[in-house]
Amino acid sequence: MVAGMTKTSVLISGAGVAGTTAAYWLARHGFEVTVVERSTGQRSSGNPVDVRGPALPVAEAMGVMPALRERATHADAMRVIGRDGRTVAQLPMQTAPGALEIPRADLAAALHDAAREHADFRYDDSITALSGDERGVDVTFDRAAPRRFDLVIGADGLHSAVRRLAFGPERDLVSHLGVWVASLPLGEAAQDPRHVLLYNEPGRLVSIHPSRGEALIAFIFRGPAIPGLDHRDTERHRRIVADAYAGAGWQVPRLLSKLPDADLYFDSVSRVHLPQWTRGRITLAGDAASCVSLFGDGSSLAMAGAHALAESVAAHGVDAGLRRYEAEHRVRTDAKVRRAGRSAALVVPRTRLGLATRNATARLLSARH
Repeated sequence: MVAGMTKTSVLISGAGVAGTTAAYWLARHGFEVTVVERSTGQRSSGNPVDVRGPALPVAEAMGVMPALRERATHADAMRVIGRDGRTVAQLPMQTAPGALEIPRADLAAALHDAAREHADFRYDDSITALSGDERGVDVTFDRAAPRRFDLVIGADGLHSAVRRLAFGPERDLVSHLGVWVASLPLGEAAQDPRHVLLYNEPGRLVSIHPSRGEALIAFIFRGPAIPGLDHRDTERHRRIVADAYAGAGWQVPRLLSKLPDADLYFDSVSRVHLPQWTRGRITLAGDAASCVSLFGDGSSLAMAGAHALAESVAAHGVDAGLRRYEAEHRVRTDAKVRRAGRSAALVVPRTRLGLATRNATARLLSARH
């Protein structure tokens, strides 16, 4: 930045994985960065996710790898459980060299710790209106005074307010893939500290992940879209999960008893359909731009994409940089989007025959190890 020049101002909506990563790198490149987050603080819930592939050099360069290793989970295998509680198959956790698994909330917290000294984080506020032109964006907030920014980044998740305001209503841009995910803390340590336990019935899965002390429960189940569902209506989310697992075996009744008082994450596995991620000086990153992964690598893609966005804008200016960012990162995300249906078939077989076939394959692979 040349002495005496005004810094380019950037507003990021969302203090999750993509938002904090983008904030760190943009600020390090000399941009004036403000992050606005609807929540009052960092979330404490969320299943473990992987940090691997293109996210690893980003994390190393941010200096967060020691914190991530300290908070990493220690599970080394998955056990598929039958209705009677016996092990159907046991498979090692397949990880690439250097990759690690970490609770999503811990990953977001580590990235926030790295970025908070470089950017202005403002919690308990949200964007209510955007009016852009070729040189910037006028932003109206729910609580703060209106302000103009040179660039606005929507890193505010699947239900992105920035995407809705700039690109159109969610119903026109997001499609449900027939699977729902809910996760919550178990409230106690797992009885098996090294294994992820997986229990399936047709169309529904329950897992217990040992995490780093307090175990985590995940409910992943098939179901149609629910018209008019409010993604912030936690009480209704609890009822949906309870109804979906009524009559299920194994430890499911005990796990459902944790629902009423837990910090519950609940959402649809969906696909975002956008021909472009950028409109003028407004762009999207992370889940706001592309879909969620059932296998936990969505966070790695979010980190890689946020870094690519910051590097491109820093090197080529806002307008050309946004075009280069999208051209580069869509190559990574499009392949994951195309594999979403196959991932669902593996995780949550729809029928008893599909479940038996999946389990037979798991037993065969287990025998080889």
